Amino acid sequence: MKDVAAHAGVSQSTVSFVLNGMVGMRIAAETRQKVLNAVAELGYRSRGAGRPPNTLSKRVIGFMLDEISTSPFAAISIDGAQEEARKHDALLEIVMTGGDPDYEAAALRKWAADGVNGVIYGSILTRKVAPPDMLTRHRAVLLNCYDGTDRYASVVPAERRGGEAATKALLAQGHRKIAFISGEPWMDASRQRKEGFKRAMQKAGLEIDPALVREGNFLPSGGRSATLDLMKSGTRPDAIFCANDLMAVGCYEALKELGERPGETIAVMGYDDQEIAQHLSPALSTVLLPHREMGQWASLVLLDETSRPPVQARMECPVVLRASHG
Repeated sequence: MKDVAAHAGVSQSTVSFVLNGMVGMRIAAETRQKVLNAVAELGYRSRGAGRPPNTLSKRVIGFMLDEISTSPFAAISIDGAQEEARKHDALLEIVMTGGDPDYEAAALRKWAADGVNGVIYGSILTRKVAPPDMLTRHRAVLLNCYDGTDRYASVVPAERRGGEAATKALLAQGHRKIAFISGEPWMDASRQRKEGFKRAMQKAGLEIDPALVREGNFLPSGGRSATLDLMKSGTRPDAIFCANDLMAVGCYEALKELGERPGETIAVMGYDDQEIAQHLSPALSTVLLPHREMGQWASLVLLDETSRPPVQARMECPVVLRASHG
């Protein structure tokens, strides 16, 4: 749908409204036709295409998240879980708890009384969690988190392998002096992406220059300030690997302030593959976080009662090469 929107030159919301036949929307006929033309040219097929209405069974999955509005990845994982549930004629019920244990317990009691087929217990940040005791009354999987006791199956991104793959992509372009801007060190994602960077450099037989490592904050401001600091350190990097795309935005800003050309005079790599990555100039090479696939995996495990999932699945984070790493 994102590709259709870009091809038609409209927002993704417009594409959604057109394809779902939403009435009452003041979308011009010309705009509708542009969307339909893009659909035909790209061969897009809606995930719900061909499904007759009112065929849902009584199977229900509960999806509990601590946060939704603070990150785009919550919506992506919900979309993946919903897509898989729909394939199996099941409903997805979503609760956002804000991490409130009483609210979690109330929702889990309701789902136990309703006899849901299972519960996805998710976190917006990849981290170790202490799931509520009430979760033991359900078949459950943990999404983007883990409990450390092997009581529940869980799925998280393979962050170290993602960091390693991104660094290898920079090395493959001939870059040797690679700077790294981390996120806040208390975050699993920040720490593991940095470990992947170090592993790739060590496998290539390269020393990591402490002058080329900076701590950021996963925000554009952190990427900008860390890049400015790097560029006056006395050791000029060939490439800068930012541990998320938002810091890469700040990195671009700083490089352009200094008269550099991202992707030409200095390569830049991001991480997350957020929407903004493809709209930067040049388009940002980055690493995809597989939240959709993780949501699909969680629903499938709960709906396939014969499955025996691994204790902790680590889902690949593929590199998305665009123009900035060259």
